[in-house]
Amino acid sequence: MSSSGRRSLIADTAIATVAEAGLRGLTHRAVDTAAGLPAGSTSYYFRTRTALIGACYARIAELDLDDIESRQPSSREEAATSLGKLLHRWLTTGRERQLARYELSLEAARTPELGSALHREGLAARARASLILAALGAARPREAAELLVAWTDGLLFDRLAGATARTRPAPDLAELTAVARRMLDAALAG
Repeated sequence: MSSSGRRSLIADTAIATVAEAGLRGLTHRAVDTAAGLPAGSTSYYFRTRTALIGACYARIAELDLDDIESRQPSSREEAATSLGKLLHRWLTTGRERQLARYELSLEAARTPELGSALHREGLAARARASLILAALGAARPREAAELLVAWTDGLLFDRLAGATARTRPAPDLAELTAVARRMLDAALAG
């Protein structure tokens, strides 16, 4: 396995560890064990716990941006469909990654050396949203993107860890697409 492949394996395993056990469960040894790597492998690539947390956050951001379709939607309806699918994916097959993202974001807010990665990755998501909204006719795409990303984050948090996490039925693609449509309409109306 290449060095970059091993780094990705470690980051992916660390993300799964954070999603399952929280940051208290994130140790170099726990990641080595879960990844099936020899003892010391994780600390070889990520010497400190802060470096390991930073690797998790960078990997989550990379995977999240990969999930966002790079093809520009041609209409609001196409954009709503894409966003609905994205929300559905992140609430189902990507649930673990999103749970870890929230846990890691709170840590980054308290740790200055992680805060810059959080800021950089957050700006990348907003830039992607801004391009999409500009193509759909937003008068102020940056402002609209900030709102859309915040609404998306709020919806995800509420459904994954918030008040409705245990009481809502399983994510429904049609319902999420309708919510996405409303969010896009509101973002584009400003």
